[in-house]
Amino acid sequence: MAQAQRRVGLVLARASRVLGEEPFYHEFIEGLERVLTPAGVSVLVKVVTDRQAENDTYERWAERRRIDGVILVDLGPDDDRVALVDRLGLPAVVLGAPSAADGLPTVWTDDAGYARDAIRFLAGRGHQVIGQLSGPLGFVHSRLRRQGAQAEAAALGVRLVQAEGDYSYESGRAAVAELLAAGPTAIVCDNDLMALAVLDALRERGLAVPADMSVVAWDDSSLCQLATPPLSAISHDVAGIGELAANAMLDAMAGKPPAVYQAPAAHLVARASTN
Repeated sequence: MAQAQRRVGLVLARASRVLGEEPFYHEFIEGLERVLTPAGVSVLVKVVTDRQAENDTYERWAERRRIDGVILVDLGPDDDRVALVDRLGLPAVVLGAPSAADGLPTVWTDDAGYARDAIRFLAGRGHQVIGQLSGPLGFVHSRLRRQGAQAEAAALGVRLVQAEGDYSYESGRAAVAELLAAGPTAIVCDNDLMALAVLDALRERGLAVPADMSVVAWDDSSLCQLATPPLSAISHDVAGIGELAANAMLDAMAGKPPAVYQAPAAHLVARASTN
């Protein structure tokens, strides 16, 4: 008798976005499948509207034995999903900071350190007032990026002005007026979609990039490279992060002790959106 194929679940709770808008998750899932498919494991992706719907999905999956493990993303402080998957007996891997994982295996990116790199890069080019457009501050990684940016700005004696988005294009457009009121000459955005929205909003206001405003994105997808002008970005090996998460998932499914897996190092790629 053929053995039933194993499955790993990934649930994305997105009130205002769909998976097709997010290059990060396309690349991440591609990396997952590079490792999991040869191991006889498929990836089941579900997009839901909110966190309660996400938790309900884990409950149903566990009850029906539909999956053999889950990957948790966008964790907040004291996130209830950590206890939930433990209660359900689901092997799990966290994509995020170990501080939010409560002992689960973790694939970790140095969000605070890379945010400091972005501020240092812009300050080194003479920018004295820098805007930061973060993701939702309910997420630990967004808080770490904000804290890293604040620490580096303080260390370098530059002024940092901050606004919060939700990673969507619409939230990026909405935040531009708030940031411009504080008079920055550069803006760092927490993902590529918000950075594209900032480019469009600046263009509509008659502001030239980079002559009037420099812009830096997080997540160096093809959208950054094809933008007008091409976006400087903190470039991550997202597919490599997916491969690392897949190997961590296989370890968890095999009952190996939890570990912290360091994501491949990111670096800032300078393009025409900064001067």
